[in-house]
Amino acid sequence: MTDAILALEDGSVFEGLSLGAKAECYGEVVFNTAITGYQEIFTDPSYSGQIVILTNPQIGNYGINGEDSESARPYIEGLVVREFSTIASNWRSSGHAGDFLARASIPVISEIDTRLLVRRLRSSGVMRGVISSIESDGQKLVEKARQIPSMSGLDLATGVSTKHRYEWTAGVEACSPSEPVGPAREPRLHVVAYDFGIKKNILRRLVHVGCRVTVVPSLTSWEDVLELKPDGVFLSNGPGDPEPLVEQTANVRRLIGRVPIFGICLGQQVLGLALGGKTYKLKFGHRGVNHPVLNLTNRRVEITSHNHGFAVDPDSLKQSEVEITHVNLNDQTLEGFRHRREPVFCVQYHPEASPGPHDSHYLFEEFVKLMQKE
Repeated sequence: MTDAILALEDGSVFEGLSLGAKAECYGEVVFNTAITGYQEIFTDPSYSGQIVILTNPQIGNYGINGEDSESARPYIEGLVVREFSTIASNWRSSGHAGDFLARASIPVISEIDTRLLVRRLRSSGVMRGVISSIESDGQKLVEKARQIPSMSGLDLATGVSTKHRYEWTAGVEACSPSEPVGPAREPRLHVVAYDFGIKKNILRRLVHVGCRVTVVPSLTSWEDVLELKPDGVFLSNGPGDPEPLVEQTANVRRLIGRVPIFGICLGQQVLGLALGGKTYKLKFGHRGVNHPVLNLTNRRVEITSHNHGFAVDPDSLKQSEVEITHVNLNDQTLEGFRHRREPVFCVQYHPEASPGPHDSHYLFEEFVKLMQKE
């Protein structure tokens, strides 16, 4: 371990310890309140461009394994923790989380008062920041932080999207013999999934409910999607600001009314834009696995997994076309809507819940029922 510094654009400087190789990283500093699931957080493409603070005091204690990654590599720019465990102890563990990040050249700073840091971000909003173990002058790092492009206006989804079309066939597998997962259904429906930064567990869930999945790059034209003869189209999660995704939004707009559509997270934001709505940046975003969401169609509260920094403005949507279906009980932000006439619906949160609770798995079943009706 060596000395390291976290510097924020507001002039704050935090000193800690660096893990792994000497390095420097830049990004928007955000926080996630999940107690477990750090490997899934590391590898979620939606964190591209962001330095992540984990509020759980100890990280790394159960190691990493080959099954829980949400993509082929880590996507976080850097990691801030209170304590990084030197011991990885779990029957599923195949390695140490610190080594996992070091191999990807991702800086980790530990021994930080994460509670103080998160309280500051909750009060002031997320900020641009730098983690460095190669520069000891905190003020120089503050100036570097102020030069980082703002997340608003950044198209990051195009960069993390797959460059080539591929088929996905793996379903959900139980983590232990006691987990009631059950076998995947026979694939009778064909889903084309737009990859804006898609998580593996979304694909697994689609396969589990009986879908044959073709994943396509984010800039795939609507004509090329229809040539694949899909029973439905899925719009994935992803990083960055949705507003720069002009071409993606135009393609989705042309698909509405032609094929059933289901969107998650950034997928909801793109759908909102395609329907003439507007998006806006949240003060510090929603990132965690215990956010209460009210399902307005049945008045039930779902505990949900979140990871987003932007949201759709419900007042910008035409009420004659769109029905609000889900609302966040913490701040009343829009968490889901559906079209009143076309087979189109979406949610802002993560029903695939990786990590997180399983309250919202039913949405994948609803997508199947929607496709079967058409």
